[in-house]
Amino acid sequence: MKLNSFMLVVSNMDKSVEFYKTILGLDVILDFGANKTLTGGLALQTLETYKEFINNDNISFGGNNFELYFEENDFDSFVKKLDKSDVKYVHPVKEHSWGQRVIRFYDPDKHIIEVGENMKVVCKRFLDSGMTPEEAARRMDVPMKFVHACIR
Repeated sequence: MKLNSFMLVVSNMDKSVEFYKTILGLDVILDFGANKTLTGGLALQTLETYKEFINNDNISFGGNNFELYFEENDFDSFVKKLDKSDVKYVHPVKEHSWGQRVIRFYDPDKHIIEVGENMKVVCKRFLDSGMTPEEAARRMDVPMKFVHACIR
């Protein structure tokens, strides 16, 4: 058994494809009309066809119980780009206890998207600020092996 992809039900395919292309840089790689597969393994399915697939009209959006997670090397530039868009934020940029900066926002159907700073970039940011490798490992709660891999 192998996980092949994951799928989101969307109310407006064109709007969703445009969102994922413009905001997150994903492209359509397979187009089956009511189902489109984007780079990274994300599939989008129209609401109408999904209702038929599961024989149920009871589909809701905005449950806040699931998110798609992305990492970005140039986090600051991404946040500036995001600020120029009309996305609705779950929360502004915040820094987790391990030092990674993240932002969460909604796609057009209120699926949560999280974009986090790439963890290797976090490590390099700490080292560049003057932390020793040991201090960076403690701050990030990662093994020294990870910090050494980031130095290379």
